[in-house]
Amino acid sequence: MANYLRPASLDEALTALARPWTVLAGGTDFYPARVGRAIEDNVLDITGIADLRGISAVPEGWRLGATTTWSELIETRLPPLFDGLKQAAREVGGRQIQNVGTLAGNLCNASPAADGVPPLLALDAEVELAGRAGVRRLPLAAFITGNRRTVLAPGELLVAIHVAKPPRPARSAFLKLGARAYLVISIVMVAGVIEAETGRITRARLAIGACSEVAQRLPALEAALAGLPLAAAPEAVRAGHLAALTPIDDVRATADYRRHAALVLLRRLLAQLAQPEALAA
Repeated sequence: MANYLRPASLDEALTALARPWTVLAGGTDFYPARVGRAIEDNVLDITGIADLRGISAVPEGWRLGATTTWSELIETRLPPLFDGLKQAAREVGGRQIQNVGTLAGNLCNASPAADGVPPLLALDAEVELAGRAGVRRLPLAAFITGNRRTVLAPGELLVAIHVAKPPRPARSAFLKLGARAYLVISIVMVAGVIEAETGRITRARLAIGACSEVAQRLPALEAALAGLPLAAAPEAVRAGHLAALTPIDDVRATADYRRHAALVLLRRLLAQLAQPEALAA
């Protein structure tokens, strides 16, 4: 390792980023990528910055600090709106990974199979980026631009994730398909948030991961679901709603299998969200 720095404040970290550093949070992607060779990066460890950790309620919704771990998310009392994100958190590796892996690290790594991205897309999450020039916020959908690519500018850090409070009670869910039940990279992931009144959907937000270079929302399906009875939602899903997806053939599945699996998982997800116990939560 060339140099190692663990700043205690965001200002100290941003000052250091005036020159190139590799940012380290949980390290669950950093270290596996360097197995068997010496670490030559200048490492900026941001885990000592207290302001980047924790989940707090704010007037407009919730703020999730960048270095909040998946275990901390699971253990925090949150409304049913966050059920899907918590379900995804339990799929991020094993317990040891969940104890150190961070929410922002999952986003900045920008893997097409990142478990945290679809549920955060379905939550309409925004990311907060800080640099020496100031702070900016943008939708998560605009943050990840490709496989391992984001809009983070040199000298910037992702410092928080913001989720707005929905106008009506909402429930969310997440489903993942892999080659086995646990500790597996996704073949397909689906996530959704449903707002409903008097048994009808007032708003739906749905996202699919591992079926494109970047996880995607499904605006055509969301529009088709608006106003439908909850019980009718699963059967409203059509193959055409997935036309924008660009799945690939790889060692885990073929593109055709991914498309079919995405269709099945979406229907299962909507059936789950339509259950009476889901609406009462």
